[in-house]
Amino acid sequence: MQEKPYLSIVVPIFNEEGNVIPLHTKIVEAARKIGKPFEVIFVDDGSKDKTVAECQGLSPLKLVVFRRNFGQTAAFDAGFKAATGDVIVTMDGDLQNDPADISLLLEKLNEGYDVVSGWRLHRKDSFGKRFFSRGANLLRKILIKDGIHDSGCSLKAYRKECFDDMDLFGEMHRFIPALLELQGFRVAEVVVSHHPRINGITKYNWRRSIKGFVDMLTIWFWRKYANRPVHLFGGVGLLSILVGGGILAWMAIIKLVYMESISERIWPLVGLFLILAGIQLFIFGIMSDVLVRSYYKNRQTMNYSIREIKNQ
Repeated sequence: MQEKPYLSIVVPIFNEEGNVIPLHTKIVEAARKIGKPFEVIFVDDGSKDKTVAECQGLSPLKLVVFRRNFGQTAAFDAGFKAATGDVIVTMDGDLQNDPADISLLLEKLNEGYDVVSGWRLHRKDSFGKRFFSRGANLLRKILIKDGIHDSGCSLKAYRKECFDDMDLFGEMHRFIPALLELQGFRVAEVVVSHHPRINGITKYNWRRSIKGFVDMLTIWFWRKYANRPVHLFGGVGLLSILVGGGILAWMAIIKLVYMESISERIWPLVGLFLILAGIQLFIFGIMSDVLVRSYYKNRQTMNYSIREIKNQ
């Protein structure tokens, strides 16, 4: 019987035929130096080249193959569900992350953290990729405030329990530390190495940037209003009603006090529109509140997370 792994190393791969063999070799070398049982999980995200064929014969390896390309987030989610180790380490499949840095993540994790994220302080990417990444990081600091300098770095370490109640969609893999921090998990960061890509081409493009921005707004909403959506929508709705009512009151004064015609003015329509929109937003806030309560009830959980219970 094989020993249960302590470490699960999850790597999404997509058209990386020139990288999988040397990457696997480096991962195995780094994991053996750590001295604990481990497993290597490659998740092929519908590669069109010889990536899957190159993986044949590699050992130890658990290979998960998608029927088509579903995206990196789906690949991470499948890898997390296939992992059996107490600690899960993730990294990219392009050899830009260094498997030797896994030990740095584990050292920080053993200081009492639940998540350790890599920080590519000296990145070896193109100017365009670094430019968009810095812009995204600036927005993330404003909206999410998770304290992570480099959310795009795939080299991360997690305790297995982090994913007991988590399913990933969209481009959410970048914001896993932020999602876990919302649940009360302790998050840290360490500086890691970064190497230029030697084989293959980058999979990063402007479409992923847009998807990432939309997911960032989703995280912002969950961080601020997940437990009280009526505060957001209801508050905006009440403000809209007040502004619309003020406009209509102003029009009434002009008509009744100053005896001026308002038939050709657009303001009465604006005021009425704002009141109706405000009522709809307020009702939507109440419905969202009901849906959130149903969400937690159906999952048999609550909007808080308990780390431990001590009887002394």
